[in-house]
Amino acid sequence: MKAHLKGRTDLAESTVEVGERRYRITHPSVADALIDEREFDEDDRLPYWAEIWPSAIALARRLSGDDLAGRRTIELGCGVGLATVAAMEGGASVLATDYYEAALDFTRHNARTNVGSSPATSLLDWRAPDVGDHGPFDLVFAADVLYEEGSARALAGLVPGLLKPGGEALFADPGRRWEPLFRELMGEAGFSFETEEATVDVEGQERDVTVLLHRVRGG
Repeated sequence: MKAHLKGRTDLAESTVEVGERRYRITHPSVADALIDEREFDEDDRLPYWAEIWPSAIALARRLSGDDLAGRRTIELGCGVGLATVAAMEGGASVLATDYYEAALDFTRHNARTNVGSSPATSLLDWRAPDVGDHGPFDLVFAADVLYEEGSARALAGLVPGLLKPGGEALFADPGRRWEPLFRELMGEAGFSFETEEATVDVEGQERDVTVLLHRVRGG
């Protein structure tokens, strides 16, 4: 699992409650230790994938309440795989994607640990996407991916082409600056939003985190 991590990286294991399940999720203990200055200078890369974000917890809990049996799904920016694990537990066929090979390593490991099998995985650059012959999908889902303007614009261009007719997307977001832009662009493309709030209690923080869960459907 460390094959695609640069340098020495300590690992940690967190227990995350999702519905009636408690998942054991392995992740880098200090995400900032993975910052590569050369990669950041060349491509603005930061190791967002290495954290278990509150939005990922909220998304996993939301997915756990859905009947996903037989549904073809894709996660955009899978990170260490919590939401993918929840979707697999619910019976979905999942293609887990990320910009980092290390994220796919952790996702495969965490899926094997918690549900006994690995999802299909693929590297995916939202700016130049290639999902091969895997799509289209019944469900696209993602957690906390609207942190940059370029991400919001790229995803608004990508998601419509991933969905089969009648498909839907589920985005979890804690109120990032560029989330309104994503909603605006998707609305211009004919998609509607149903939004609900979820509250996540994060260890070490004084306040709970409010996450917006957007269910996105075509017109």
